[in-house]
Amino acid sequence: MTNSPIELYSTNYFLACTLGGILACGPTHSLVTPLDLVKCRTQVKPGLYKGVFDGWRTIAKSEGLRGVFTGIGPTAIGYSFQGAGKYGLYEVFKYRYAQIVGEENAHQYRTVLYLGASASAEFIADLFLCPMEALKVRMQTSIPPYAKTTRQGFAKLMAEEGPKGFYKGIVPLWCRQVPYTMVKFASFEATVEMLYKTFMPKPKSEYNKFQQLGVSFAGGYIAGILCAVVSHPADVLVSKLNNMPKTAAGEKTVTTGEMIKKLGFRGLWTGLGPRIFMIGSLTALQWLIYDTFKVNVGLPTTGGGAEEKKPNVTNKLLEQEAN
Repeated sequence: MTNSPIELYSTNYFLACTLGGILACGPTHSLVTPLDLVKCRTQVKPGLYKGVFDGWRTIAKSEGLRGVFTGIGPTAIGYSFQGAGKYGLYEVFKYRYAQIVGEENAHQYRTVLYLGASASAEFIADLFLCPMEALKVRMQTSIPPYAKTTRQGFAKLMAEEGPKGFYKGIVPLWCRQVPYTMVKFASFEATVEMLYKTFMPKPKSEYNKFQQLGVSFAGGYIAGILCAVVSHPADVLVSKLNNMPKTAAGEKTVTTGEMIKKLGFRGLWTGLGPRIFMIGSLTALQWLIYDTFKVNVGLPTTGGGAEEKKPNVTNKLLEQEAN
């Protein structure tokens, strides 16, 4: 790889990673909106469709082709914001935490570092995602759809429930997204390291950018499957809670604990199959896009094999990626 024109760990470096996150998450989540639509409706109303293709046929027949893409507006907006925070802040926290614990500990316990950095980044990113996720779920799980456009839906939800309505699902969203992202980043980094150590005998720097991006795609798909399984019960809860009708005056709001008891263990795993396919493909594409962007701005792809110790503390983890 060529020397980076962007100074490592500079403001421009973190901004580049943030932009890469937007490009990785916004378009990819938008692309799988039809699959997400069927998944969400199946979670709320089990048995509604016989399968993904039956769901698409049924929706297209009753709501038109546009209906298959219900929720694409808030999906694109929400996950672009989330991608910015997830990837950009992950790099920030990974760098800061490595400085705090020191070179030896950062390298020896790098998986713990990845878990901590990704959890911190996602916690903040979800504050930006939650309003659009709430609107998306309402639009996708209501038949007919809650609103036809993002603007219409935003105004309707604000009028009915105020700002609180946009954050009703923040706790289950954290329960879904934080473990998801921890697994996504830590398992990706570990998988990429394993692929280079096990199947690719030469140093990472001796492989061309297309080979390195192939490793990113493979590592992303494996990480995505693990993510889907770990975060699925919370995903079901997000769909269920955001689909609940507005609580009438004097009525008690259904809590997350009450919803878990109502669904039972089996109910929390409804729609897992479509979600594994969706998240596996989604995560692989995100890492491919993110690392392709990094390569095009002169930065190394993410992850790499363990190597001998290097004297420069601040560049330790990034040198591992480059070499």
